[in-house]
Amino acid sequence: MESKYHYLRLANELERDIRAGRYRAGEKLPSLRSLRARTGRSLTTVYQAYTELENRGVVDVRDKSGFYARPQIDRILPLPLSGRQVIKPHRVAINALSAMIQNSMIRPQMLPFGAAVPAPGLLPLKQLAEEVRDAAAGYARGNIIGYGHPLGLAELRTEIGKRAVGFFQPESGEEIVITNGCMAAIDVCLRSVARAGDIILIESPTFLCYLQLIEDLNMRALEIPVHPESGLDMDLLEKALEEHDVRAALFNANFHNPLGCLMDDSGKRRLVEMMAARRIPIIEDDIYGDLYFGETRPLPLKAFDRDGLVLYCSSFTKSLAPDFRLGWTMPGRFREKVKRLRFNAAIAVPQLGQLALARFLAGGGYDRHLRRMRNALKKQVSDLALAVARHFPPGTRISAPRGGMCLWVELDDRLDALQLFDRALEENISILPGALCSTTDRYNHCIRLNCGYPLSDEGERGIAVVGRLIGELLGG
Repeated sequence: MESKYHYLRLANELERDIRAGRYRAGEKLPSLRSLRARTGRSLTTVYQAYTELENRGVVDVRDKSGFYARPQIDRILPLPLSGRQVIKPHRVAINALSAMIQNSMIRPQMLPFGAAVPAPGLLPLKQLAEEVRDAAAGYARGNIIGYGHPLGLAELRTEIGKRAVGFFQPESGEEIVITNGCMAAIDVCLRSVARAGDIILIESPTFLCYLQLIEDLNMRALEIPVHPESGLDMDLLEKALEEHDVRAALFNANFHNPLGCLMDDSGKRRLVEMMAARRIPIIEDDIYGDLYFGETRPLPLKAFDRDGLVLYCSSFTKSLAPDFRLGWTMPGRFREKVKRLRFNAAIAVPQLGQLALARFLAGGGYDRHLRRMRNALKKQVSDLALAVARHFPPGTRISAPRGGMCLWVELDDRLDALQLFDRALEENISILPGALCSTTDRYNHCIRLNCGYPLSDEGERGIAVVGRLIGELLGG
C-alpha cells in the first residue's frame, strides 16, 4: 500500500514546477492518467495531489476539462523593502528627467514594459467603435455640437453615479464633474485645496505624474513610505502630521502605483478619520479600483468620508479607452471651486466620447469586459513576475500586486536604474526607472514594469535581456 505522504511529495513537486514557471498561468496540467503513467503512482495518489494543490490555491479545477495552473503572485520572490523614515518637505524637480524618459519610451517597435497601459487586445474596441458611430449621428442631427453641460454629459454622469452605489450616492450625477482624464481631475482638485508653497502628503514610492504636478504648482512634497502589502505606513503618517503643516494629501489606496498593494478597510477608515480630524483634504486616485484580482471591488477612501474632505478621482483610461481621455471627480465640499476651475481651464469636455461611453455603460458591456480584463491582467502579472524570477539575478525582490497592471522590482542597491534604462533602450526595451517615483534617491535601484500586455515569447526574451544587462552593470 502506498504511503499516505506520496501525494504530498507529488503535490510539492508540481507546485515547484508551477512556481518556477514551467507551467504558465492558465496552462493545462497533465491529466490524471498521464501523470499516473509518468510517476507510477496510483490514480488515487495523483488525484489527492491535485486536490492538495487546489487547497493551496495553486491550481484551478475546470469541470470536465481538467486541472490548470493558477496565476501565482505571492511568494514568487521576497517583497521589496519598505522605507522607515519620512523625508522632510522639499521642492520637486523631476519634470526634465521625466520628459526625457517618457519621450524615449514611445519609439516604434519598443517592448512596452515602461508606461502602464493595457494591450489593445484587452479592450472592447469593436463595441466602442460601434458606440462612437452611433453617437456621431448626433452631429448630423445637430444635437451635440454645442459646448455641453459644464459638469459633463448628464447621461454619463448618471451611469458613473450608478457605479458608485455602495460607497457614495450621487445617482443624479450632480456631485460628479467630468474631466479630460484622471490627471486632469487630480490637477483641478489639488489646485482647489492648496496653493504654491503648501506641503502635500504623497506616498513613497509614488506615481511620477503626481510629482510632476506638484512641481508645476510650486508646492512641496512630503513622502510617507508605503509597505508593499498593506500600503501607507500609518504610524509614520501620524508622526508627519504632528511635525508638519500639511495642507492636502494625494493617495492611491487601491492597487497603488507602482507597488500594486491594497490598504484594508480598517486602514482606510483610520486614514480618513485621521485626516478629517485635522481638516486636511485627501485627493484620492482610484483609477485602478475596478481592476482587482480578488472576489470583490475594494472600497475607496471616499466610502469612509463623512465630512466631504475626500476628493475622489478616477477615469476609464486604464480599464476601457485610453484615448477617450475621460475622467471624473466627486470633490465633496469643494465641488463649486472644482467646477469653476475646470470650466475656466477647458469650458467643457467633448461630448462625442462621453455619449459613446455612456451608451456602452448603460448597455452592460463594461461589467462583462471588466471580468475578462481582470482575469487577463492577473495572469499577465503572474507570468511577468515568474519571468523576472527566472531571468533576474539572485537577491531580486518584487511586489505582489492585488490589482492593476504594475510590477515593482527592487534590485541590488549598487545598481543605477537610469543606466539600466539607457542600456535597455538600446535593445528596444522600455522600463520605468525608480528614480521617477520619488524626489529622493531611495529607489534609484528599482524599476517598474508594465504588465498590461500578455507575455509573448518576444517579451520573455526581453525580460531575459534586461536580466543580462543587470548582471553586466553589477559586474557579473
